Amino acid sequence: MSTPSAAAVARARRRATLGRFARDYRSHRAGLTGLAVLGFFCLVAVFAPLLADPAGLDVVKATAPGHMAPTLAYPLGTDENGRSILTLLIHGTRMSLLVGLAATAIAMVIGTAVGVTAGFYSGWPRSVLTAVSDWFLVIPFLPLAIVLATVLGASLLNIIVVIGVTSWPGTARLVAAQTLSVRERPYLERARALGGGDWHLMTRHVLPNVMPLVMAHVVLTVSVAILSETTLSFLGLGDPTRPSWGYILEHAFSTGAMSNNEWWFVVPPGVCVVLVVLAFTLVGRTLESVLNPRLKEAR
Repeated sequence: MSTPSAAAVARARRRATLGRFARDYRSHRAGLTGLAVLGFFCLVAVFAPLLADPAGLDVVKATAPGHMAPTLAYPLGTDENGRSILTLLIHGTRMSLLVGLAATAIAMVIGTAVGVTAGFYSGWPRSVLTAVSDWFLVIPFLPLAIVLATVLGASLLNIIVVIGVTSWPGTARLVAAQTLSVRERPYLERARALGGGDWHLMTRHVLPNVMPLVMAHVVLTVSVAILSETTLSFLGLGDPTRPSWGYILEHAFSTGAMSNNEWWFVVPPGVCVVLVVLAFTLVGRTLESVLNPRLKEAR
């Protein structure tokens, strides 16, 4: 019988690892609930043009009365311009998730690069990178984000960049701590003795060992990014041409919907924000519990 190749053995190990991960994850009801909620909102975001005509976002094409209470034709009523709030909510799902995921991707790339470098090297590189991370952690997030968003201007890309470049320090600290642990392990010394350079050691040995916990932390960062986008949009710093949940809440506040008891203008976007943030938190905590050996042993 022929001996299996190294590639076949690696594939079998990956399948076994994914199988164990799936079994561990399925044992957490909270994680499954969060995953189901996220799946629902992702489907709404993907099929938003099919669920609600994008033409309904155009103020010029709105024909219904403004501030109309819910009816069969408009299940969540209308805004001050006569647009269906349900249409705004459906398309706002796409914008809010897009900003949250894109900003988190930027934060993950910056935080991982800074964290691995700071944890792998000693001396002045670690001191400089740690000082920069501490500076971003000390500066209050919201005022810094407001200043950057005001300077760069109100656009979707700018909001993504602002949230991304202000959300990476937590990831950097986590990655640096894990890298410090990994770099002391014997197999890293063996790889160095065999001629592996710094880049090879960081990309082939350090990064794969820190990425599972990074992914768990990143899922939690998405919820923070969505809350940040909602806050900035509520303050009028979001993109006015692309409605998000924060955009809807800002319009509800500026047009007096809250004082006029127009709950259909305020409650739906608020509930969506709470549900998505809670779902990402449940999934992130579950991933952290499954991927962190110390937490798994404590169960």
